[in-house]
Amino acid sequence: MNEQELYLKKKQDPSLKLFVVLSKAQRSISDLVKDDIQRYNLNPTEFGVLELLYHQGDQPLQKIGEKILLASGSITYVVDKLEKKEYLVRLPHPEDRRITFASITEKGRELLNGIFPDHWKQIEAITAGLSDDEKNQAIQLLKKLGMYAEEQKG
Repeated sequence: MNEQELYLKKKQDPSLKLFVVLSKAQRSISDLVKDDIQRYNLNPTEFGVLELLYHQGDQPLQKIGEKILLASGSITYVVDKLEKKEYLVRLPHPEDRRITFASITEKGRELLNGIFPDHWKQIEAITAGLSDDEKNQAIQLLKKLGMYAEEQKG
């Protein structure tokens, strides 16, 4: 295949275009969500940890990183910050000293009770460019793409 044929093949292949469009959309959406969250004196990672604890209950510190895509070294830093703000506490595992849980405090729960309805409305506004059917189609397609990408990791 010569250079011209390769160029034409690449031009017709939507893979790179899909990657660019997904990246730009993700960045735009993330920027809007970040702006919304910062109104509450939280960064997106802190909000993600609190939201996880709020909706799923106490979590081992080691599992938080997996669930919100946070590097293990960053977990301690974020948990320390949230603990200083009195939004969560660390709880030792009753039988295994190697495991420590993060638990949302009443102050943290009250914060999210106040934030979440408006945050949800903001997410709805951000995604209002798609109908509910289009959102559901996007969810299915992006899940499929994500699962395939995970398989490629080996």
